[in-house]
Amino acid sequence: MKFRFRRAKPKPHISNGILRNSFDRRTIVLGSVQGGVACLLAARLGYLAVFENEKYQLEAESNRVNLSLIAPRRGWILDRHGTPLASNRADFRVDVIPERMHDKAETVAMLGDLLDLTPVARQDLQDKLEDARGFAPVQVASGLDLDRFSAVSVRLPELPGVVTQRGYSRYYPDGVNVGHLIGYVGAASAEEYEKDRDPLLLTPGYKVGKDGLEKVFEKELRGKPGARRTEVTARGRIIRDLETRDDIPGDTVKLTIDAGLQSYAARRIGTESGSVVVMDCHNGDILTMASMPSFDPNSFSDGIGRLEWKMLSDDDHVPLRNKVLRGLYPPGSTVKPMVSLAFREAGLDPNETVYCGGGLRVGNRVFHCWNRRGHGQVDMAKGIYQSCDVYFYAMVQRMGMDVVAAMARKLGLGQEFDLPVVGQSYGTVPDPAWKLRKYEREWQTFDSVNATIGQGYFLVNPLQQAVMASRIASGLNLQPRLIHTGKPQHAESLGIPQDHLDYIHKAMSDVVNGPGTAHRAALPMKDVLLAGKTGTAQVVSLSVSNGKTGPFKYRDHGHFICFAPWDKPRYACAVAIEHGGGSGAAYPIARDVMTYLWDKEAAMERLTEYESQWGGTAQERADSRYASYVQQYGVSAPKVSTEQEAEAVRDAESTQSQPQPIMSEAQSPRPEPVASPSANASPNTSDAASADATSTGPSTQ
Repeated sequence: MKFRFRRAKPKPHISNGILRNSFDRRTIVLGSVQGGVACLLAARLGYLAVFENEKYQLEAESNRVNLSLIAPRRGWILDRHGTPLASNRADFRVDVIPERMHDKAETVAMLGDLLDLTPVARQDLQDKLEDARGFAPVQVASGLDLDRFSAVSVRLPELPGVVTQRGYSRYYPDGVNVGHLIGYVGAASAEEYEKDRDPLLLTPGYKVGKDGLEKVFEKELRGKPGARRTEVTARGRIIRDLETRDDIPGDTVKLTIDAGLQSYAARRIGTESGSVVVMDCHNGDILTMASMPSFDPNSFSDGIGRLEWKMLSDDDHVPLRNKVLRGLYPPGSTVKPMVSLAFREAGLDPNETVYCGGGLRVGNRVFHCWNRRGHGQVDMAKGIYQSCDVYFYAMVQRMGMDVVAAMARKLGLGQEFDLPVVGQSYGTVPDPAWKLRKYEREWQTFDSVNATIGQGYFLVNPLQQAVMASRIASGLNLQPRLIHTGKPQHAESLGIPQDHLDYIHKAMSDVVNGPGTAHRAALPMKDVLLAGKTGTAQVVSLSVSNGKTGPFKYRDHGHFICFAPWDKPRYACAVAIEHGGGSGAAYPIARDVMTYLWDKEAAMERLTEYESQWGGTAQERADSRYASYVQQYGVSAPKVSTEQEAEAVRDAESTQSQPQPIMSEAQSPRPEPVASPSANASPNTSDAASADATSTGPSTQ
């Protein structure tokens, strides 16, 4: 039997009054909730409509109007005559922003077809996209014709992340001839953006200075961006331009450089690895700073690819090193005029002679002269124009190294100059205190003997050699200048008696125009006489190589310093040729560069003849070599990461701490060139004769 509890429970009595009261309570609660929600909505709508009106009005406007920055035109870099060394040119270009791309591979393929990119260019674009940060624009192509530019522009809705621009790009008219001097520009890196949070750095097409003067004068050259307001559809298609604010170009930088001379000097170096510096002896203006081989800043500005990088990294002439500022070399015999001035200042009679029989015993070793047959009786002048080593071996033991080091520093060796450059390697002017401080060893007699002929611990850069030549020529404490002011430099006297300078000037003139070692350095103008000094700097001892043939890295460096006219100096020049086989590779270049200053036609005629044998200009040879690399490697060249590129650049620049070719014991200097009346020798060949002697010293350390 089932018991039904629900039937047992009595039903509640519900009257009309109870129902009415329950309904009223529910109505009040529901109405209160609805009223509260309505008040909240009204308050929120009022807040948005009144207090947030400006914000949402701007956002609504931004959906209709697109505001974009216009990259400013960089300021021009001009030479002393107003000729552009770095300028801007109208440009159609295409860039991509990686973070906005949907399918990178498909986009690259489509752009490759539309722009007719080569397989190498497509591979380079893929490499750039792999290394790029998402927000940083990557250049696809520049310098496009209107047809290809239009082909991409009409397909922009199908190419998310692709940006087309009509603007200006950086252009270097002289290309490789000014690579190290001017530097180049490129898209800002993530590190650069972290340091400078300028939104301009993220603007497609905008580039910052990466090296050289472009980097040093970045703030002056940058300018101020413009802005462009356009009305667009929901898909971003431009309907019409509303307003444009023009950009403000950067400031112009005017240099002391002579563009014609810079180009000539760079081309005249030819197939050698070296540098040329020319200074004005009246005001210290630097007229040329050519370092070759170099890189094409136009290519670097567009973004260097793996093939061009391989071409540069394979070159044992180190095209990434600025040899004017970063190259360090033993100066060889080019220091002998400086050493002679030091001896005279210390009281040495220039007419006092030393007998040269081909060598001089120092302690238990014999230091040979470059001329094993000897020079006979040698005074100071003959020691300079015949470059007799024995004379300086003997005299430095009497006068001491301290006086030589003091004069070297007075004439600019071992100094870092106040110039707008990225960096300088200052080299070494050795003396007893320096050796004790650096190596904790006492100075020895053989140290003085080596240093007095520009070997041993002595290291200089070509700019310092040019400054030394200009100070010897003028007797003034000239400071090299790179920014053109048009004002004279009020340089103080070095305190060297004029008769001392005149004596050295005449001896240096005899090097070229008298019984000296460099007759072929004479200028073709009879009314302008050149004064100079040759120098051959050993890299390894004669037991390893004769210094003139064999592997490139074992050949001697060649130096030549000079000024002209010898009696009223106006221009000073220093030429340094790495592993050129001796000074015979340097002074023909100096002769032609100095000839250009007085007779451009004669200089250009000689250069044209040389370049026909070398395979064209430096730019033409670089283009030809690149074409051969394209044929040989195609897209198979190994990819180089940005870290490897940065490391390679650092290695090329870091010369101050590199091992020095120290001749720590008795060494036989290389032979100086034998004077020859011939002026029509083949280009870039050593004029130095070999001595029939061998070294008695150990290998270079």
